[in-house]
Amino acid sequence: MEAATHACKHDLYRERYQRITRRHGRQRGAKVAQIDVSRQLATAIWYMLTRNQPFAPAGATFRLAA
Repeated sequence: MEAATHACKHDLYRERYQRITRRHGRQRGAKVAQIDVSRQLATAIWYMLTRNQPFAPAGATFRLAA
């Protein structure tokens, strides 16, 4: 969840976070959006570990992995 909190501020995930926040309203929107971003990050991490590939999300202008 902490990684999702920081990822919500990043350009690649900010749009999705804001869209879900608006859709679910003021009370629950931010929490639901954080859960969605954390699931997205968990899926990306699972694919990276199972395929032994670096982190390179679609739409990134440069390679984020070392």
